[in-house]
Amino acid sequence: MKIFKRNMKKIFIFLFILIAFMYANNSSLLTKNNDGNPLLLAHRGMAQTFPMEGVGNDTCTAKMIYEPEHPYIENTIPSMEAAFEAGADIVEFDIQPTTDGEFAVFHDWNLECRTDGKGVTREHTMEELKQLDIGYGYTSDNGKTYPFRSKGVGSMPSLNEVLTYFPKENFLIHIKGNEKNEGEQLAKYLSSFPKERLNELTVYGGNEAIQALKEHLPEIRVMSMDTMKSCMLPYIALGWTGYVPSSCEHTQIHLPEEYSSFIWGWPNRFLNRMDNADARVVIVAGDGGWSEGFDTKEDLKRLPENYNGIIWTNRIDTIAPSIKE
Repeated sequence: MKIFKRNMKKIFIFLFILIAFMYANNSSLLTKNNDGNPLLLAHRGMAQTFPMEGVGNDTCTAKMIYEPEHPYIENTIPSMEAAFEAGADIVEFDIQPTTDGEFAVFHDWNLECRTDGKGVTREHTMEELKQLDIGYGYTSDNGKTYPFRSKGVGSMPSLNEVLTYFPKENFLIHIKGNEKNEGEQLAKYLSSFPKERLNELTVYGGNEAIQALKEHLPEIRVMSMDTMKSCMLPYIALGWTGYVPSSCEHTQIHLPEEYSSFIWGWPNRFLNRMDNADARVVIVAGDGGWSEGFDTKEDLKRLPENYNGIIWTNRIDTIAPSIKE
């Protein structure tokens, strides 16, 4: 009986020490905050927004926008310029390959929802896509009015146009397809850029496309479901020790708000560890299911005090002033 009690005492002492270590090694209370405000990532630039409830991959969101509060159409050079002027540190945009070897900056797989064109976006040349009115399908009143019709003719830019117009700004580029050749094509294009410029670009998308891109252009920062898993699963298992997997290095992590509190060291310890691994952390609202962002002042109140990572937003015009305040 005495031996049993001694063993139990040793176990309790061991558990106490272990728990104390885990707390001390992961508590943000004992971590120095990094200076500065959070960085703001503007999803698709300055875009028209819509209710998120019930939205799926095949939903035509242009037909359900809120009443417009600004004149910009997503994924255009004016919308990106407005986003940077409003306070964005990074702008996200979507790309689709064209039949003449370029990349069009456009979100949808098909043209019918937003434009006056028809068919699959990537089955057209860049010149053909330039003829379209990309504001044609937007309506906030079930088709009674179309406030952006005729205002988006010729406004679909190519990737080259965007990166030429903005030679120094930070971008998050979304490859909409998941073909290996798309990653190879993008790698070939980006390989002509100097290292300093590549450091300002991040690319995310499907596993196949991102793997091909990374194989041909190792210096580019990337994110896919595979890269996220290879980083975060080992971290979830062993991060309490302070261990950061090498697979996290030079990647980007999109962390859904609902799961952030379960991450070892959240927020400051985790952000510091990832920063040391040159991994960028972007917090997205909700469960991360459909590009949900921190879009109102009330949304920002859910963030940890002194949070200074990257914030995903669909309303940079609303959020940036609040952050500055």
